[in-house]
Amino acid sequence: MLRSKAITQGIQRTPNRAMLRAVGFGDDDFNKPIIGIANGYSTITPCNVGLNDLAKASEEALRQAGAMPQTFGTITVSDGISMGTEGMKYSLVSREVIADAIETACNAQSMDGVLAIGGCDKNMPGAMLSMARMNIPAIFVYGGTIKPGRLNNSDLTVVSAFEAVGQFANGSIDEDQLLAIEQNACPGAGSCGGMFTANTMSAAIETMGLSLPFSSTMAAEDDEKIENAKESAHVLVKAIEANIRPRDLLTKKAFENAISVIMAIGGSTNAVLHLLAIAKTAGVDLAIDDFERIRQKVPVICDLKPSGQFVTVDLHKAGGIPQVMKLLLDGGLLHGECRTIQGKTLNDILQEVPSLPSSLQKVIRPLSNPLYKKGHLAILKGNLATEGSVAKISGVKTPTITGPAQVFESEESCLDAILNNKIKPGEVIVIRYEGPIGGPGMREMLAPTSAIVGKGLGDKVALITDGRFSGGTYGMVVGHVAPEAAVGGTIALVQKGDSITVNAESRLLQLNVDEEEIRRRRSKWTAPKPQYTSGVLGKYTRLVSSSSKGAVTDQI
Repeated sequence: MLRSKAITQGIQRTPNRAMLRAVGFGDDDFNKPIIGIANGYSTITPCNVGLNDLAKASEEALRQAGAMPQTFGTITVSDGISMGTEGMKYSLVSREVIADAIETACNAQSMDGVLAIGGCDKNMPGAMLSMARMNIPAIFVYGGTIKPGRLNNSDLTVVSAFEAVGQFANGSIDEDQLLAIEQNACPGAGSCGGMFTANTMSAAIETMGLSLPFSSTMAAEDDEKIENAKESAHVLVKAIEANIRPRDLLTKKAFENAISVIMAIGGSTNAVLHLLAIAKTAGVDLAIDDFERIRQKVPVICDLKPSGQFVTVDLHKAGGIPQVMKLLLDGGLLHGECRTIQGKTLNDILQEVPSLPSSLQKVIRPLSNPLYKKGHLAILKGNLATEGSVAKISGVKTPTITGPAQVFESEESCLDAILNNKIKPGEVIVIRYEGPIGGPGMREMLAPTSAIVGKGLGDKVALITDGRFSGGTYGMVVGHVAPEAAVGGTIALVQKGDSITVNAESRLLQLNVDEEEIRRRRSKWTAPKPQYTSGVLGKYTRLVSSSSKGAVTDQI
């Protein structure tokens, strides 16, 4: 067994040992590796309400494996609860707070490794950022997905509730139906059940080898999730003995694998932002154009919500992420030599996985019969997004729209216009000053996009923004427009009625105004005063990078 880094760096001194005795250390424990358990438990969100059980299970397993576990808490923000409010500005910010908290606790106490447990959207990338920064042996334990709600023999997710608001405003459902959807959409513990951001990022982490096979699609309330926490603890102790560190696993090829899997499963647009951030922190040369390069080769083969039929527990029953990876591996679309925290390669792990999914399931299709021949996350550029933007084009019936702009300076004003029937078919909705700096915090526009779908406009209008979209969003929507409005990006210069072209096929986001007029408008534009100058949002405004670089706060 390794001698604890904490001991070798000075905790063997009498005062320090005395404090450790007070939290349970005995004479024999000072030679054991100290492992932090970063516990994201809270009752703020169903995503995290079950995490304490996983923390306790992993703590017991770490002791059995010969380590000394030390548990500490990390925060979470519920995107679903804060969605559509001023509080949503803190969501992306929480990713940085989580990363800072884990780094601070582990490095301050000179821990030898960390087991991070998380559920809601920003828990995963926050933990991964800290792992990449510290580069001590680490493993992630996902809290698990929620089981689907049921109403009238149909599956429901939290997005069903958001879309129901638009349906109610449109008169297609009554108040009793609206209430019934709300009452049944979220039946218990676990992260949002479709292939939304939490399940997308858990899949990416499993693919990159920092969580165990099959773990990213387990249901939060199933017994196998506890067993997964225990097994993760034992694997981490072995990784410390073998000195397997995150940056050994987070290679360029590992990120390419994660992108391939995200394309195949129809994952969230937020994955672009988070993977760019993690790669930058890990020192990996990943660019936004890499997503487009891989999209051209990897088809969408999983029929999952929000644009498809099934939820993540269905994907788990169909073989989970290992089954998806095996199809990609056999198709030459996955780097099988990439290593995992278990000390194995993906080739090793996938050896026993069938080459074809079971014919008894309908979630995962073979590569020869995909839902879409190319990936669904397209990178659009043009004079409205010279650094790039991200469009989720799965399920889009109208991949090209040219129409007059309807311009809004905030999410709230746009939602009000949608609900009051002020948006017409053929229009291009612009929501600006919602970027990393301008928001600040890059709010997700799930309320407006769900209202658009509920109003029956999902394939009749386009929406572009320098903010983000929930993993539950679908339709002709383009987010992460960079440069953002707050720094003088062209999106700040759009005027009501301007012609805008959104073309997913040619990957174009274009303001159809001549360059001389754009220059004239730019010369008159002045940057708005920051909405926040103090507190965490004030700090974030001053530090955050462009969304095209992952919206990180710790790098110049």
